[in-house]
Amino acid sequence: MITSSPSHSSTPHCSSLTASVTWASASFTYRHKAHTQSSAVLNPSLSNKRSPKLICRAAEYKFPDPIPEFAEAETEKFRTHLLKKLSKKDIYGDSVQEVVEICTEIFNTFLHTEYGGPGTLLVVPFIDMADTLNERGLPGGPQAARAAVVWAQDRVDKDWKEWTGSSSK
Repeated sequence: MITSSPSHSSTPHCSSLTASVTWASASFTYRHKAHTQSSAVLNPSLSNKRSPKLICRAAEYKFPDPIPEFAEAETEKFRTHLLKKLSKKDIYGDSVQEVVEICTEIFNTFLHTEYGGPGTLLVVPFIDMADTLNERGLPGGPQAARAAVVWAQDRVDKDWKEWTGSSSK
């Protein structure tokens, strides 16, 4: 499952909150803002009936930190799959290697900095893949991002569970 929450640990959402996430790698820097509001802010009548403490207490789960060795192994699987998949499509022509390298670098950065197991696979890096490819004038940005996200949804959480020996769902 892909989520849109940018943090490893849940942040109490007792009031309007703007969070910012920055990813940096050798060639890319990404900044995204997420804006969330609690139900008490969206519906003022609820603010008198609910204690903010109760709302915040439910948001204290912390996800594990990324595992660099897992990130490296998963990145290689990702690169191999994406190269095989995109090489079959005429749309990429001579650019297939460059497209795969850009997508792989973005995915690698995400795995090293953000991914902490099931529940932390975000949609943001896949959007960044499509955007970066389009900004650089490379072909098939949306198609490459779709191939990447389909693979990630199918494999990453399963591979994490195998890597960590976790059998919980």
